[in-house]
Amino acid sequence: METYLRMADLPYQNYFGGKLSRQGKMPWIEYNQEQVCGMEFMIDFLEEKLGVNLNKGLSLQEKAVSRAVTKMVEEHFYWTIAYCQWVDNLEVTQEMLAVSGPMGHLLKWILSHLTSGIVKREMYGHGIGRLSKEEVYSLMEKDMRTLAMLLGNKKYIMGPKPSSVDATVFSHLAQAMWTLPGTRPEQLIKGELINLAMYCERIRRKFWPEWFVDVDDFYYDGSSEDSDGPSRLLDLGLYSRTDTLQEISSPHSLDSQSHTPSSDCTGYSLFDSDMDAEMVEPEQLKS
Repeated sequence: METYLRMADLPYQNYFGGKLSRQGKMPWIEYNQEQVCGMEFMIDFLEEKLGVNLNKGLSLQEKAVSRAVTKMVEEHFYWTIAYCQWVDNLEVTQEMLAVSGPMGHLLKWILSHLTSGIVKREMYGHGIGRLSKEEVYSLMEKDMRTLAMLLGNKKYIMGPKPSSVDATVFSHLAQAMWTLPGTRPEQLIKGELINLAMYCERIRRKFWPEWFVDVDDFYYDGSSEDSDGPSRLLDLGLYSRTDTLQEISSPHSLDSQSHTPSSDCTGYSLFDSDMDAEMVEPEQLKS
């Protein structure tokens, strides 16, 4: 939801008290003492109250596709990521919890195992929790490949501009990109499905400029049967270059360019998102 608010350029204030909505759910928002929960209802509420609409440039058919993709991610892909994070890789997730102090390790253990139990119970009720580990990961891979195919070489899922579906897709892919080290989804997104990795980085840089990511996060730090070492993201074939030079830079865009030791023929980092290209004149790219 926070990514959507940033995409819509709406001011907001986070509340970290852990309080659930009146329906017992998270996330939720409150505007003028009116509380709404559920991503779809929150977006509808903001559109009605504030007139914001990230999907106004989409055709009716595109809106239908956007909704279908959103529901696939929220109601299906979400559970496979939850399984990977809270069931299959619980110890890694436990160590990543932001809990400190003399009782930090014990609190991490308690919180992680409580959450794992809740996730297992909800997954069983959903139905996906009744599948084997191999079946869950098979479904996850199909969802990720579907997203990669839909994205192709576009900047965003539905084209050159972000829409509400991008807030949903990014929030779920970000888990695979940055919080599941050494897992199958990380191997996919940082290797074979590299366009999804660049998509995540593109959104991170444009809408989360204060979120620092080390260059090492772009490597798959693990071995596989097909490779003798980490797989570096040096292939620009799936970079989005569509309609980037004609767009006006967003107020969220970074003011300065980022550089890494590896660069392409334009001098731009191979790890930079194509938002950097939006600030380059066509003549500079041709030279």
